[in-house]
Amino acid sequence: MSNEASDRNALLQANLQLGRELSARTLMFHAAVSDRVGLSATEHKALDLLSRAGALTAGQLAALTGLTTGAITGLVDRLEKAGFVRRDRDASDRRKVVIHPVLEKMEAEIAPLFASMGQQMEGLLSSYSEQELAIIQDFVSRSIAVLQAETTKLSTDPPSAETS
Repeated sequence: MSNEASDRNALLQANLQLGRELSARTLMFHAAVSDRVGLSATEHKALDLLSRAGALTAGQLAALTGLTTGAITGLVDRLEKAGFVRRDRDASDRRKVVIHPVLEKMEAEIAPLFASMGQQMEGLLSSYSEQELAIIQDFVSRSIAVLQAETTKLSTDPPSAETS
């Protein structure tokens, strides 16, 4: 292997390790936020997705999160009990239930926990050029697509003999 190929491989491996560290630190941060507001990390992140998507049916939220509809029912029950969502009948189809995030409660109880992080991240991102920001945006967008595809695969494919 040439020096150039060896250097590239080392850089790829270093970035993969950094990705793992970023993932772990992100998860731990969100677990701390979740704990602070009395939610599980899954409930907190499902609520985040719901707040950005707007009102959804349970099936739509299941598809968005990669969770089963059964898991979503329990999750929404807990979020409703905590006051973070409300359920309403769909005006056009009374058989459907629409889940609405209670944005005022989220703004009051969750948003303040992100204020410092938001300031820190904005400061960090502002240190990059427009070209670098475009590369970062491309990488993060493509990473999200990989994560969504892999989540779907794990949620829909039966476990292999090695993992069961």
